[in-house]
Amino acid sequence: MRLIQRRNLPFKYFRLPFFLQSLSAVVYFGQTTRDMNNTCVSPYQPHAPLLQPVWDYLLRHEELLLSPYLPASVAFLGHVLMCAPFLLMDVMGSRWTSIHRYKISGSREETVCLRLWLSSFLRIFWKYAVYVFPATAVLQRLRTPEMPTMAPTCWQVFWQISSCLFLFDALFYFWHDAMHRVPWLYFQVHRAHHRNTAVFAMIAQDSSASELLSLQTIAICCAVLVGCHPLSEIIFHLLNMWMAVEDHCGYDLPWALHRIVPFFGGAPFHQLHHRRFRGNYAPYFTHWDRLFGTYLEEEETP
Repeated sequence: MRLIQRRNLPFKYFRLPFFLQSLSAVVYFGQTTRDMNNTCVSPYQPHAPLLQPVWDYLLRHEELLLSPYLPASVAFLGHVLMCAPFLLMDVMGSRWTSIHRYKISGSREETVCLRLWLSSFLRIFWKYAVYVFPATAVLQRLRTPEMPTMAPTCWQVFWQISSCLFLFDALFYFWHDAMHRVPWLYFQVHRAHHRNTAVFAMIAQDSSASELLSLQTIAICCAVLVGCHPLSEIIFHLLNMWMAVEDHCGYDLPWALHRIVPFFGGAPFHQLHHRRFRGNYAPYFTHWDRLFGTYLEEEETP
């Protein structure tokens, strides 16, 4: 152990009894260590959240995170990338019998082909370029979210994302129900989403510009009301996009979320809505439709 140098300690220390000298030394070096920790904190301390390295990496690109064009860019590109596996399944479905057997069939549906995918993609791209990008850029500039230095804990991420999903599911249920009950809302806002008789992953965002903006506004409001950490909000938006794509994919896959979560509707639940043009209004969970009598069973399909 390094010897204590006389000049580093208070003068009165050397006139005290031995046990008081020891106590004084402990207090002195404890204060010194505390001061050093306040100025030289390592970002990877043992008590730091598990997600701290991920958040530190994102903070190094803070200008990109605060870009007003980032939300719409991620929403569009993320949607296209998440749809890519299902595009491959639709195009190659006739050759992949092991995958094609999970396709949800319907008597009034068109055959999903590359032409339908391309036309849907172009409609979505046009609405994003003309309406969604400018509107979300303005909203993002008005919002100016804070960027904390500490990452959330895993428990915080779990309950914040879960709260956002349940809140989004509730708000979307009543908004979706209203769009089907009020004729003006249906024809002006929601009818574009039911343009396709075939249900495939890309049409999850093939809606009118007003409906796209309303859903993005609902998602952002959910994150604000819950008080999400920015990292939790990012994960929530990505998960929200994936669940929407999976709802419209047209496949009842064995590893889908509705096979894992018992109260999750999934693709079969939402495809019934597109066949009947009513009922099953909730985007993800089934409890609101069961509670308000809008739940459709599989055997009700014509």
